[in-house]
Amino acid sequence: MHESTILLENLQSMWWIAAAAVLAPVLALTTRRIIPDVVWLLVLGIVIGPNMLGLAHATEAVDFLRELGLGFLFLLAGFEVNTSDMRSRAGRSTALTWLLCMGLGVGAGLAITGGDWQVAAVLGIAATSTALGTLLPILKDSGVLGAPLGRATMIHGAYGELLPVIAMSLLLTTRATVQAAAVLVLFAVLAVVIVAVPARIFRRVPLLGRAFAAASDSTMQTIVRITVWVMISLMLLTAVLELDVALGAFAAGLLLHAALRGGAPEHVEEIMHKVEVLGFGMLIPVFFLTSGMSIDVVAVLDAWPLLLGFVAMIAVVRGLPVIARELWTPTGSGLETRREKVALGLYAATGLPIIVAVTQIASTSGLISVTTASVMVTGGALTVLVFPLLASRLTRRAEPSG
Repeated sequence: MHESTILLENLQSMWWIAAAAVLAPVLALTTRRIIPDVVWLLVLGIVIGPNMLGLAHATEAVDFLRELGLGFLFLLAGFEVNTSDMRSRAGRSTALTWLLCMGLGVGAGLAITGGDWQVAAVLGIAATSTALGTLLPILKDSGVLGAPLGRATMIHGAYGELLPVIAMSLLLTTRATVQAAAVLVLFAVLAVVIVAVPARIFRRVPLLGRAFAAASDSTMQTIVRITVWVMISLMLLTAVLELDVALGAFAAGLLLHAALRGGAPEHVEEIMHKVEVLGFGMLIPVFFLTSGMSIDVVAVLDAWPLLLGFVAMIAVVRGLPVIARELWTPTGSGLETRREKVALGLYAATGLPIIVAVTQIASTSGLISVTTASVMVTGGALTVLVFPLLASRLTRRAEPSG
């Protein structure tokens, strides 16, 4: 009877979550995507969650699906990143820009908290992240993904996902900094081994590789299964090493993309499409909906000065340095107009998944309150709603004169 009750609770919550996932794109299309799908997912999560209608709850099963959704979001973000671009002149400049942003963010956090460096680190990491996985559909829909602005945004997004996750692993841990760095190096080595060994086997045994490739379009979907296995393997590795699982999923995307480009480039787009169907079809919406379910709207509205202050902090410590460096220093981004450079700053300041992840860690460990976490997540949602919209308006207005 107890197992039957648990199953019923899980199915009831998942029914409402699935229904909201269906409704979100309808609302996005109704608003001509001015309000993106991801924002509607957060809003609907708030509505069906325990702080409003109480129709859905974060049961153990729902929480596990949420973690898988987070994994797929970061896996796809890693897949979209070109590692050669990250190593290029523009990539090196972007990494330097992020370090500058992080320094400003932590400095602002120290001033706000009166010297509490751990909370300052939380604020700095949250304020300097870039929601690459969230921006991808927006960039694709706007048609700028293949343009210099889209490529520059991808590089800023790659470092804005990867470096904050590494910073979380180094700064928000009970380990000493040297130990945390050693664990990160160990993770990097093991991650490469987990991806490289199977890839090497497939290259050394052509018959095995052809067999898996032939089955990839059948009901067996072998390559997709390998992709999911690698993602879960690296998420498991990060969990064992007490790192954030987002790092494992992002590393899986980066390494798989590099391995496929080197060994089977003809399958890259096919795998990307299938993983997008698997992720965006259900698991990624679960992540955003459950993130919305944790937001207490009444508490957020009561703390509206903090909300506006956090959004302003993101704009100042993340957006402005990107714009300033584009305007006054050579970055190799290829952007020519002032409007494009401002748009890049707005895209780079669009953050949400890392904000959700870092506030979850910080609230669980008692560094910040649940209300503060809700305010920060809502602030991230506002950046997703406002900043890409302003950026697209800027570049659209620039087109006739170009």
